[in-house]
Amino acid sequence: MNIIQKKIRFSPIAYTRYLRGIKKSHGMFREGEILQSLSVKSWRIAPGNTTISPKAFFLEGQLDRITGTAYTDDPFKAMNGGFEVEHQETRAYKLKDIWMINGFIYKGLHNFRLHPTYQLSNKMNYFPHVLIDTEIDHAALYSTSEGNQYFGLWLTDDCANYALAAAEGTPVTSNIIPYSHMAEYESFLEMNPFRTNAAYLKNAILFDDNWGNNESKHLRFAANRAKLLARFPANSHPGVFILRRNSGISRVMLNEIEIAEKLREKYGFKIVDVTQNMASEILLACSGAKVLIGIEGSHLFHGLMMLEPGSSVLVLQPPTRFSAVIKNTTDMENINYSFVVGIQKEENFSIDFEEVERTLELLPF
Repeated sequence: MNIIQKKIRFSPIAYTRYLRGIKKSHGMFREGEILQSLSVKSWRIAPGNTTISPKAFFLEGQLDRITGTAYTDDPFKAMNGGFEVEHQETRAYKLKDIWMINGFIYKGLHNFRLHPTYQLSNKMNYFPHVLIDTEIDHAALYSTSEGNQYFGLWLTDDCANYALAAAEGTPVTSNIIPYSHMAEYESFLEMNPFRTNAAYLKNAILFDDNWGNNESKHLRFAANRAKLLARFPANSHPGVFILRRNSGISRVMLNEIEIAEKLREKYGFKIVDVTQNMASEILLACSGAKVLIGIEGSHLFHGLMMLEPGSSVLVLQPPTRFSAVIKNTTDMENINYSFVVGIQKEENFSIDFEEVERTLELLPF
């Protein structure tokens, strides 16, 4: 690593956030245009490409139950497919004289947030470091604000970007651990980043693909899947249900355990629980699964990391928060996407097991 600890640097830069009108804040996510304006050099790592969105598998009338969405503008268009998707190119940006303090990256009059505010140190937010003893000559940052807020995007985006960072310099990320399963995944995926909450980066490479799933990203994601499958090999089996329970953003399915148990009794599904099981236990259960089932959410990405092309995912969607985000990954990896929309029960929802069975019958095996 190109880490230097030979002198103390004084920087009040983090305090400039208190001077209104001086700091311009951004999320460290899809900020290629801003990074371009601040960089001394930029280049294309991989070209973009276009794909045709496939139609999801679902029963008639399911879309009519939707009363609200999350990160999905048009669920009818997203699920019926047939349209062209343009995936942006992957670009790198070289910036000089960067400060990385308490989950923020500072450059000139701009700062980039790497974490949601609830993950940051309140004390350090009000009294950030002014004396920095860590310098890195050639850093490469692969983390994004969205990846640090949503576990699924950390697995698909940040972990895939790690390979880019390792090729360009010292992979650097914050010293904030937002997920309980993160350390296990870093070990399994051979990720060894330098963690810091206070460093001066003489040269820093940052990446952006505007959340595109181009061919390069597919290959990096597939390489990570191959590492996990080599570590957790298994024979083919009917499927796995990943219990969400009360983890993450609230979306309580009243009969979640009941549906999981019925799938185990009738079809031989395995059941794992993200609130109880280690990542190794979840990945072992998902390895070899023909179908992955669970409530819509980041916890399903444990399974998506293991599903091979041609397998399927069946997402149980709350009617008030229908999301097509997972379909972005299944489309990239040639995995069949299906869903059942729940029935609203006051603030929560339930799923009709018969509809789950009928949807399973639609899937190719």
